Amino acid sequence: MTAYEMLKEKGLLTKDTLAASVNGKTVDLAQEIGDNADISPLTFEDKEGKRVLWHTCSHVLAAAVKRLYPSAKLAIGPSIDEGFYYDFDSDTPFTQDALAEIEKEMEKIIKENPKEEKFELSRENAKKLMESRNEPYKLLLIDRIPEGELISFYSQGDFVDLCAGPHLYSVGAIKAFKLTQSTGAYWEGNSKNKMLQRIYGIAFTKKDDLKEYLEMRAEAEKRDHNKLGRELEFFTTVDYIGQGLPILLPKGAKTIQLLQRFVEDEECRRGWQITKTPFFAKSDLYKISGHWDHYKDGMFIMGDEEKDDEVFALRPMTCPFQYQVFLNRARSYRDLPMRLNETSTLFRNESSGEMHGLIRVRQFTISEGHLICTPEQLEEEFRGCLDLVLYMMKALGFDKDIYYRFSQWDPDNRDKYIGTPEQWDEAQSTMKRILDDLGIKYSIGIGEAAFYGPKLDVQMRNVHGKEDTLVTIQIDQMLAENFGMEYVDRDGQKKTPYIIHRTSIGCYERTLAYLIEKYAGAIPFWCAPEQIRLLPIGDGQLEYAKSLEKKLSALNFRVTVDDRNEKIGYKIREGQVEKIPYMLILGEKEVNEGTVSVRRRTKGDIGAMSVEDFISKAAEEAENLAVDF
Repeated sequence: MTAYEMLKEKGLLTKDTLAASVNGKTVDLAQEIGDNADISPLTFEDKEGKRVLWHTCSHVLAAAVKRLYPSAKLAIGPSIDEGFYYDFDSDTPFTQDALAEIEKEMEKIIKENPKEEKFELSRENAKKLMESRNEPYKLLLIDRIPEGELISFYSQGDFVDLCAGPHLYSVGAIKAFKLTQSTGAYWEGNSKNKMLQRIYGIAFTKKDDLKEYLEMRAEAEKRDHNKLGRELEFFTTVDYIGQGLPILLPKGAKTIQLLQRFVEDEECRRGWQITKTPFFAKSDLYKISGHWDHYKDGMFIMGDEEKDDEVFALRPMTCPFQYQVFLNRARSYRDLPMRLNETSTLFRNESSGEMHGLIRVRQFTISEGHLICTPEQLEEEFRGCLDLVLYMMKALGFDKDIYYRFSQWDPDNRDKYIGTPEQWDEAQSTMKRILDDLGIKYSIGIGEAAFYGPKLDVQMRNVHGKEDTLVTIQIDQMLAENFGMEYVDRDGQKKTPYIIHRTSIGCYERTLAYLIEKYAGAIPFWCAPEQIRLLPIGDGQLEYAKSLEKKLSALNFRVTVDDRNEKIGYKIREGQVEKIPYMLILGEKEVNEGTVSVRRRTKGDIGAMSVEDFISKAAEEAENLAVDF
């Protein structure tokens, strides 16, 4: 009996059914299943239903490309969190005009409505099939499938692809789709391999859903920090400086400076001690910490181990440096907890395909901290770290946008981690107990842990729906052992402390990117690079404007005077484009009465008020970390 037949027999089949979940596994409707299987239908409303439709549409894309460009070689074409892509090795560049032609060919294929039919071959016959079709990348993939396994393919009319599935029964369920962009992508994400062309797309079962998606995407494009941040002059990049090395312009640099001061002051109030450590170190340090064995490919290394007496590397994180504060002298339980924070500049050798504006860069600054404590102090200190994070997220207005992932190790990939299974079980069970006690709702990310310990990742999505980690809190005992970190406990015995690795606001560059996107460039008043702009109508009000600038600046407001010989309407429009929180219009009446005419960014003209009333209002909003701008 097929999944389709069982769903129909049970009265669960509807016109919206795309696939089935059988004993927790997603399968084709044509899949043969046992009579006693636990089955339920999957529609586009289900995450796995979406993936089936998107995966099938990636095959339609590949079939269309092969029709139009027969010499193009197929690489891979999976569904992703939002839509799908397919990688091709083609001498013809996939321009916007080319994408339009590919879309037309995809529409033809969907109208033909070919069935998606699965078949299996032995390794030998699978290779013969792909050799006959001149698909070298598929041959590479076949070589990686374990010996003795049957290898599955899907046919779609004349088109055949190596694939494990599952797929739609036929492509007619794809009612609306759009190819969204074409980019470069290295084969297997490795910059040493050939650059391929990747075509991204999205598909739906209803045309209205595609229309709504495209409207949302257009709005996202307007908010994309990589575009808007450059237009508003928060940052820029220069080809001959390098990819992933942004230049923060005065606006961006000022906002990050304000965030850093805010974070460091709050951390100080909560008992954290600031440190200042080197930007690079000898390989010896990273060998002790384990970074040399587990993170070397992500580091910038200076020197050659085979030729040089000393090899150095820029730091990818601060933990092994800050441990030296603890190790500076003998410690007892009375020294704990020890809370060490640092505004750390870090360096990570990200692949070029991963670079994106301020979100993914090679040099960045982070609100890093390491808390060394006894086992008895662990839960309370973890709670304090999370409370600090939530305070920061609320200050930024991110508190309703974030969610949590409990990142665990992958026991099937032992080479990725240090420590024993027993140590990992202890660390993860400890973190689980703490998270459950705190009532934190989280998903689980197997294989997402750091190489030395589990993490609570605070996640958020950018305007395009891509997930990023803003903040992490990690529990670790393994690196303390590596460095011989010990303290004398109350019973006179030497013991190994726990370490909590944490950030409070995360990477400042990434945080700035998310601020730009969330507020469409209108940075909250308290951390805006320019809070108030004074707009004298004419030269007769310039002296009054300068006196107000001096007074407001003395109260630590960030204020400028637009003293250009331009009409007031032009000045106001320019201030609106630049997203200035407050503009104070100064005419003859305001000068005579000692008042200001106030324009607020989100509300327009809110009328005249005394200088003192405006100062009181603005000061209250700054103190309350107002984000309603």
